[in-house]
Amino acid sequence: MKNVKLILKLFIGVAALLLVMVVFSCTLRKGNLETDSLKAWRGASLDRRAAAVRMLTATDDDTELMVACVDKIATLPDSGEMAVRDAVSLCYTGAQIKQNQ
Repeated sequence: MKNVKLILKLFIGVAALLLVMVVFSCTLRKGNLETDSLKAWRGASLDRRAAAVRMLTATDDDTELMVACVDKIATLPDSGEMAVRDAVSLCYTGAQIKQNQ
């Protein structure tokens, strides 16, 4: 009977460890807005959006403008599958062209 209890405790411990690992890996995957699609952009907070723009453009210049631009792209039809990094790149290129004119 002691062996059965020991094996059962071991089995429960391993199952709990596996569950924690799965939850941790899912959390890491969901937390990466920079490589996700614009579907995830819509659900992210404003602070998270601004941080993603700063990270992808490597500058603090025109952060609000870039966030507004990507927000506008995210509301366009059939834009949900577009990557956030592509939308930020498009907005950043447009801002650079406007500044150079």
